[in-house]
Amino acid sequence: MGAALLDDISQAQQERLFHIDFKLRFLGAVNRADLVTRFGIKAAAATRDLSLYKELAPKNLEYDTKAKTYIQSDHFKPIFDYSQSQALAALCYGLGDDYVGTHRPLINAETPTQLNAPQIDTLAKVSQAIYQKRALQIQYRSLSSGLTSREIVPFALVDNGLRWHVRAYDRKRERFTDFVINRIAKPKLLSESTIPTNETKEADIQWNRIVEMHLVPHPRLEYPETIEYEYGMQNGMLKVNVRAAVAGYVLRRWNVDCSENHALTGAEYHLWLKNRQTLYGVKNLVIAPGYAEGTQDAQASQGMEAD
Repeated sequence: MGAALLDDISQAQQERLFHIDFKLRFLGAVNRADLVTRFGIKAAAATRDLSLYKELAPKNLEYDTKAKTYIQSDHFKPIFDYSQSQALAALCYGLGDDYVGTHRPLINAETPTQLNAPQIDTLAKVSQAIYQKRALQIQYRSLSSGLTSREIVPFALVDNGLRWHVRAYDRKRERFTDFVINRIAKPKLLSESTIPTNETKEADIQWNRIVEMHLVPHPRLEYPETIEYEYGMQNGMLKVNVRAAVAGYVLRRWNVDCSENHALTGAEYHLWLKNRQTLYGVKNLVIAPGYAEGTQDAQASQGMEAD
């Protein structure tokens, strides 16, 4: 379906068409009650939405008179685009991010237990500071210094796979670093009119540097083609572009062996970083498996990960 046709439809109705399209694609079925429950509309309006969808994409659905529901046809082609993260979030937590009520998964799904999800009130202040480009006064608990007062200039949230950080300029140490959100207390927005240039995102070299990591199946694997298939590798390699500031998190999260001679032997190591020499200067690589094994840098890795 052309974008021009969608432009003639109201935003509210586009959202309902999106809902129909998503359920057909990922659940294989949708009915009038789905729309009534999700959007709080009348049954007649839901019928009109389904009729419009059928008009726009007549080959996408068929009506099952016995089940009284529309099912996906063999010729289905989605009329909306979805990212993988959007699809997984909807399946695991519920479709739609604008409704009041309990979020329920669309199918049975189990996600990793979050031991330290961000405190909502703290997250709200941090996100305000990022959006409004303002500094924050905080109380912060670190492993190296205990409880201290800080002024930080946050500009991005970072999910390292285990917990949420905020990337910010630390005025106390005069450098950019990551702060664990759940170690922040009593955040207060400061009323400065402007932020100095050296404290802004544009001045964070590690954040702005993009590195290309070459990941290959670990050489010790008996069937490397399994990993090639799982990760969608091309010519036996997966090229991943990431910010230098988060490279170590990515490598640690995926248990990538970063030792020079692929020396790590644990069963969890399915991948090896082939081009470690091109990543020199990436500061948080000290937390990557095997990268600085046995060195003084490795001993300090906890401090490099997050303040």
